[in-house]
Amino acid sequence: DNPEYKGEWKPRQIDNPAYKGAWVHPEIDNPEYNADDAKDLGKYDEFCKVGLDLWQVKSGTIFDNFVITDDPAEAKKLAEETWGATKDAEKKMKDEQDEEERKKAEEEAKNSATEDDDIDEDADDLDDEDADIPEEAEEEGHDEL
Repeated sequence: DNPEYKGEWKPRQIDNPAYKGAWVHPEIDNPEYNADDAKDLGKYDEFCKVGLDLWQVKSGTIFDNFVITDDPAEAKKLAEETWGATKDAEKKMKDEQDEEERKKAEEEAKNSATEDDDIDEDADDLDDEDADIPEEAEEEGHDEL
């Protein structure tokens, strides 16, 4: 509705005569770096511990058969020998556990629904019992401020 509106405000761009282009950090050689030492960096004859820092939504995840290698063929072979041999049986067991949990949850939901109905009926009975007490008798025990 404003006839003088020229669009969203933007700051004015002014030329910088000292501008030399995008800054690139200088590469400085490390005099202590030895390429021969770097080849063996992180390579060990044996690992005795593995640490995991995990965040899980659902508990029950199990980790086993860790392998640390730089050879994909060796990793694949070991995976087929260990995980490949047990995955079907583990999946079947997990599916059975999930089915049992589902049945329990359905049964609990059904039981809680019938209990809620019973509680509602009991509450109606209590309301009927309260109706027998005169209002004056209910208020006798309360002091007014």
